[in-house]
Amino acid sequence: MAPQTQTERQWSALTPPLSEWLLDAISAMGFAAATPVQKAAIPMFLGNKDVVVEAVTGSGKTLAFLIPIVERLLRLDGPIKKHHVGAIIISPTRELATQIYTVLLSLLKFHAPSASVMKAADDGDADMTEADAPPPPSFPPSTLKVVPQLLLGGTVTPAQDLSAFLKNSPNVLIGTPGRLLELLSSPHVHCPQSSFDALVLDEADRLLDLGFKDDLQKILSRLPKQRRTGLFSASVSEAVDQLIRVGLRNPVRIAVRVKARARQAGKAGEEGKIEDKRTPASLQMSYLTMPPSHKLPAIKELLLSLQPQPQKVILYLATCYSVDYFQHVLPEILEGYTVVPLHGKHPDKVRRKNFTKFVEGMAPSVLLTTDVAARGLDIPTVDLVLQLDPPSDPKTFIHRCGRAGRAGRKGLAVTFLTPGPEEDYIEFLRVRQTPISSLTSPNIRITSEDAEAVTEKIRDVVKTDRALYEKAQRGFVSWVRAYSKHTASSIFRVNDLQWEDLGHAWGLLKLPSMPELKKWDGDRKLGLELDFTTYAYKDKQREKQRQAELNGDGSGKEDRKHVKPGQDTAWTQKKEQRATKEVRREKKKAKREHERVSKLTDAEKQKEAELQRMIEQVRKKVVEEEGEEEFEGFSD
Repeated sequence: MAPQTQTERQWSALTPPLSEWLLDAISAMGFAAATPVQKAAIPMFLGNKDVVVEAVTGSGKTLAFLIPIVERLLRLDGPIKKHHVGAIIISPTRELATQIYTVLLSLLKFHAPSASVMKAADDGDADMTEADAPPPPSFPPSTLKVVPQLLLGGTVTPAQDLSAFLKNSPNVLIGTPGRLLELLSSPHVHCPQSSFDALVLDEADRLLDLGFKDDLQKILSRLPKQRRTGLFSASVSEAVDQLIRVGLRNPVRIAVRVKARARQAGKAGEEGKIEDKRTPASLQMSYLTMPPSHKLPAIKELLLSLQPQPQKVILYLATCYSVDYFQHVLPEILEGYTVVPLHGKHPDKVRRKNFTKFVEGMAPSVLLTTDVAARGLDIPTVDLVLQLDPPSDPKTFIHRCGRAGRAGRKGLAVTFLTPGPEEDYIEFLRVRQTPISSLTSPNIRITSEDAEAVTEKIRDVVKTDRALYEKAQRGFVSWVRAYSKHTASSIFRVNDLQWEDLGHAWGLLKLPSMPELKKWDGDRKLGLELDFTTYAYKDKQREKQRQAELNGDGSGKEDRKHVKPGQDTAWTQKKEQRATKEVRREKKKAKREHERVSKLTDAEKQKEAELQRMIEQVRKKVVEEEGEEEFEGFSD
């Protein structure tokens, strides 16, 4: 027998030992040694233990649950029956679910029986295959195999998911809550006690956010109580206790953090006590304090000053409308970088295309995104994370920063703050065990001339197309609303905003009409004189319609006559339409909920009421301890 490599020795030290093919797969994929979270979680999950795992970002949580799932399914006495499910992995986002699925496929390529099934399925789905292509090797039906299926909303319909399930009979399902529930609701999909083995909830605290709770509860109700369950996250909040009480049986809690020696306040050079850090030791978290109009020039200067130059950068903004606007103006500022937009309101096809473009592109690029890309995504080559809009929730802050400095790679995360009350955010994070320090290297200094030059560049771009002006107005309003809903209202106060400087920072041609500006007596035109009657759309059809409405030739909409000059009428009407649709959706939702409750038995109603009481108790406890309302995050 050939001597074991260092990788094999380190991984084979786990108890119980891993299969030889799995050791080969791990070695070939470049995982040199088991991380602390893997050493702690894999043996527990391989045994008959439920686990709640909290570990810093980039610590290897994905392999910590994929390896035991694969091993357990391949150690069964016999293969899982057709159309029966052995394991389910639930993810809060499509991107993270896709990433988990990709890692699992990489592992299973080294398990010949599982790889043959996937190869046969791929060949069957292809439009044509080469005539001389050898058929995949066949194995007896009694051979144990792991066959995964990815379930995502968007381009694939629930009917197509079910068709693929019936054709390929997968035994591991990976997906987002809504689409998983769709499939599990089918009478053709079975999760009995005899076959179902494990459930994993990745980024468990995010799964409890509004929109996931109901689906998650319904999924749990369709699964057998006797199962292995794992909750994995970089930050396990008290709200996760809801899931622990409902879905886990005496779980083993595993918390893996980085130990760091703290400096005692006011005693430079004197070492203090050992503290837990919730971020990797290889990740430097810093901040820069400067006026709003200086922040984009600072980003430009930072990208030029860092050596080596960052190749993959993630820039976080507060809202989708902010991303929609800045994606058009940032390329003019960040020369040499490809700007890739990504947010939750993009169609699924666009999200996948843009994410793939950022991950696989060879040119230096900036992913301009919201919190949709804050959780769990593993992009190993990300060197720099920038937060133009900091979140108030320290968990979200950790997840954002954790996109850099993964798997021991050095990373830098820089958060931008405005002088004044926002500087209290530094202490806010420190109290919550997420300390950040001032960025001293490289030394970033921005002059008023630098800021004015960037503002003029942005305005030159915006003046080329009236549509960009509308995107700027919409984006700015959405940003102010997100800012006003910030949980840490004593730190982020709308009344303290520097409106004129913010207008210049965004390159606005004028400040929009909004309630927050009613008491502000400054110059809403920002010192600019622009003839909006001649300010044209680049799109010829839109410009033709605008001209028709201006000329009053009857081709415009009559109901726009009462609108004030300069008001964004199209945007206003769309908002009204969305509000009407929202009311209709709420009525339909209430009707469905009433019908659902009416079909429940007394025991089911009592169980549901008990769950709601538990949730309210946790929320009340959080409010009492923090003195703040629950943070639901900025809008995507």
